[in-house]
Amino acid sequence: MKRAFPLSLAAAALLAALAGCGQTPPVSPAGASSGGPASSWSQDGGARPDASAASSGGQTAAPSDHSAAPSGGQGKESGIGEQEALDNAGVPSSDASRVKIERDRDNSIPLYDIEFETGYGDYDFQVAMDGGAIVGADYEVDEEHLAALPENPISLEQAAALVQEKVPGSSASDVRLWEEGDDGRTRYEGDLLYGGIKYEFEIDPRTGRIFDWNADLRD
Repeated sequence: MKRAFPLSLAAAALLAALAGCGQTPPVSPAGASSGGPASSWSQDGGARPDASAASSGGQTAAPSDHSAAPSGGQGKESGIGEQEALDNAGVPSSDASRVKIERDRDNSIPLYDIEFETGYGDYDFQVAMDGGAIVGADYEVDEEHLAALPENPISLEQAAALVQEKVPGSSASDVRLWEEGDDGRTRYEGDLLYGGIKYEFEIDPRTGRIFDWNADLRD
């Protein structure tokens, strides 16, 4: 009888140990790094940002847009047709400023619209993208600048030849030219229709300078 009590205690201890071995240890939520703070979990089972995400504002950076707008915002095509316009106008490149070149279209013809300023007038040219032909122009030289130029008198025939040289392919016989002087200042006025473009102009007979020039592409 004295030995039965210790044996019953040992049996009870053995049963308790066996029962403890059948329990599953707690498992950390999936994705939690060992040793670090575990992410909290929302009711729908999704992980909430942990402390490290919160420190950066809790937001995922949006993808950056690398499609930058063209520089200048004016569609500038630097240098294209610029020299042709300067040569046609008889303007040294050193005199031209605020040069602006943009893409344009006239009568379904793709063009470069070229504008520049000088100390004696503003110039506007249209140059065809295909071939580089000048199909439009508009400028007028200031009278003060014209009066300061040295004399180089020309006749009507020489003025017609000057216009013909300015419009490649045309001939002097195509140029209509006459003399005007109703405002006290003698000048040659004229026009030319060639290659679908109507040219109108005024020439100073004292200097031999074309001081008013307009070229307009016709339909």
